[in-house]
Amino acid sequence: MAKPAAPSQQIPAQTLEQFAHFFRYLNGEKMASAHTYAAYERDLWLLAQYAQQKDLHTLTAQDIRSFVRQIASKGLSGRSIARALSAWRMFYRIMIRDFHWPLNPVEGVKAPKSSKPLPGTLNSDDAVGFLENMPDDDALDARDKAMFELAYSSGLRVSELVGLKLIELDLPQGLASVTGKGNKTRVVPIGHAAQESLRHWLTIRPEYARGQVATVFVSKKGGKLTTRAVQLRLQHWQQQLGINEPLYPHKLRHSCASHLLQSSGDLRAVQELLGHASIATTQVYTHLDFQHLANVYDQAHPRAKNK
Repeated sequence: MAKPAAPSQQIPAQTLEQFAHFFRYLNGEKMASAHTYAAYERDLWLLAQYAQQKDLHTLTAQDIRSFVRQIASKGLSGRSIARALSAWRMFYRIMIRDFHWPLNPVEGVKAPKSSKPLPGTLNSDDAVGFLENMPDDDALDARDKAMFELAYSSGLRVSELVGLKLIELDLPQGLASVTGKGNKTRVVPIGHAAQESLRHWLTIRPEYARGQVATVFVSKKGGKLTTRAVQLRLQHWQQQLGINEPLYPHKLRHSCASHLLQSSGDLRAVQELLGHASIATTQVYTHLDFQHLANVYDQAHPRAKNK
């Protein structure tokens, strides 16, 4: 593997020798892939950049934390900083092992947490408009409409959608028994519009279902539907109906949760509907709800507008 090119600023010769030793370790003992090698290479040059002319064996945990703050201030994500810290930590472990350096200043230093992006949602008018504009004239259209009505109505994951069995549907009661993550089962309500679309699809389904396939939704060839097929069908309808923003199955689930929380404010009920093991997972929707409140406030409050 070629020797890595040093960054533009002057690096002490001693540091270059230490890096070369570590790169030999990556090539020899660790037998790192080209991708791993390149990542370690970038992260070590980053360490040299922030250390400047300091001898690396003299750096302290306080120095490393200072570097992390500087890197974070330049907009590097928490995940990227964590990767850099991992590379630095490994470098120091090899230096301690092979050259008896006194300490590893990176041990115990953690990367700042990256803020999680809020899940994408449709507003309630767009969600209703999308579903109402979907036709159900032929079998494939009827299946898709029932599928996406149910996803939005009951907040199902795409895996739950394709795995739902006929015996788990109770349309007279408007309920479905859903198996989610960790094989945990929960009962979810099915809205009126989704019930109607499901009834229509179930009158057509016997003509297409092959053999003893047990799932509610089947493929064009009559077998079990895949999650990828659902994603592609949603993209198809996005294009057919001229919807500008991207559509994907989880957006329907997020939209369901967000709209329920905006209307009811009942976080625990939304947690039960979505099948979240921890309410902390559901709390992301309180941020979405706050965004909605903030937008309404900005538009409506007489003291919120700039003069």
